[in-house]
Amino acid sequence: MTSGVSDSILPLWRTLNRRKGLFLISGPCVIESEDVCLEIARTLKAVCRRLGMPYVFKASFDKANRSSGTSFRGPGMAEGLEVLRRIHTEVGVPVLTDVHTPGQAVAVAGVCDILQIPAFLCRQTDLVQAAAATGRIVNLKKGQFLAPEDMRHVAAKAVETGNRRLLLTERGTTFGYHNLVADMRSLPILAGLGFPTVFDVTHSVQLPGGRGDSSGGQREFGPVLARCAVAAGVDGLFIETHPEPDRALSDGPNMIPLDELPALLRQLQRIRRAL
Repeated sequence: MTSGVSDSILPLWRTLNRRKGLFLISGPCVIESEDVCLEIARTLKAVCRRLGMPYVFKASFDKANRSSGTSFRGPGMAEGLEVLRRIHTEVGVPVLTDVHTPGQAVAVAGVCDILQIPAFLCRQTDLVQAAAATGRIVNLKKGQFLAPEDMRHVAAKAVETGNRRLLLTERGTTFGYHNLVADMRSLPILAGLGFPTVFDVTHSVQLPGGRGDSSGGQREFGPVLARCAVAAGVDGLFIETHPEPDRALSDGPNMIPLDELPALLRQLQRIRRAL
């Protein structure tokens, strides 16, 4: 972990770690086009600025865990990082993306403020430690197969590198076939591990493999679970969005439409302030 990288990320980390208000991680599931990413980033930057809500743009350059080998995965790392670099510099917002192998970590850290460990990969020690060793903030998504208290082992692996700038994200737990359950007890348990907690609204309403060769979802329950998570005291929300979710190339059934997000965020902000 280099001191230069570490120092450059401190202002963002202080913002996310202040525990005094909600922050938002949001964007499309996968980079479909630069234009869609720019539209979402600019829209949400303006909305969050009005709300006084810190905002991080999220999009994946590769969805390596799609249900089917024929599903759209994204533009790949080289092209995807160029899109994320433009979001960072032209829109002026922090950016987050997934890493799937240890070898991707350094290149991604050269562009992104936050490296995300996918839920399916959260127990991959080399991957977790490679991401943490970059000095960037690392978002550790809880595996669908883990109890929340078991995330202490995942966090400990990252901390072994000397990096404690971690976010812990709840994204639902496997509940039979093609279904997940979001247990709100998980949020205070994760918070008890000493790091900011995030609730993944999008993937908590996913129906994994529910469409046979792709995952389904119940986006109508996203706002319900988001309100529950905020009332439970979560620090941040992870919400994938798209101007036309039904035409999105990944996770469309779970996404909240971009034009519906401002009203939901205002509502969630009021709930947070009521606490």
